[in-house]
This record gives sequence, structure tokens and C-alpha cells, in this order.
Amino acid sequence: MKNRIRVERAELRMTQQQLADAIGVSRQTVNAIESGRFVPSTLLALKIARRFGKPVEAIFQLEEDE
Repeated sequence: MKNRIRVERAELRMTQQQLADAIGVSRQTVNAIESGRFVPSTLLALKIARRFGKPVEAIFQLEEDE
């Protein structure tokens, strides 16, 4: 699964730590999601999307083979 978290954070000049604090996870979790090493739960994906004020589909995209 691809995501636009890094891009969305950059547009808001938000650090990984600031996003982590806002959604209640560790900075390492945000880093793992951004780099594709961890697929977030539905609840976490919704929290991330809400923080950016966008629908989940605008933040996360399935890749062709998924």
C-alpha cells in the first residue's frame, strides 16, 4: 500500500513527532507507515486522514498487485 503521509506532512510543515502526538502513536510507528513497512489499522488510517482533513483514499492507495 502506498501513502502520501510524508507529502501531506510537508505541506503542513509537520514533523513525524507532531503527527504521532496528534494520532496517539509513536514517531517510529509514523515512520514505519510512511516507509511502507507497516500497514495501519482502519482506525489509525482514519485518524491520519482526519488529521489531514482528507478522505482515507486521498492518503492511502492500493498498489496494482494488492
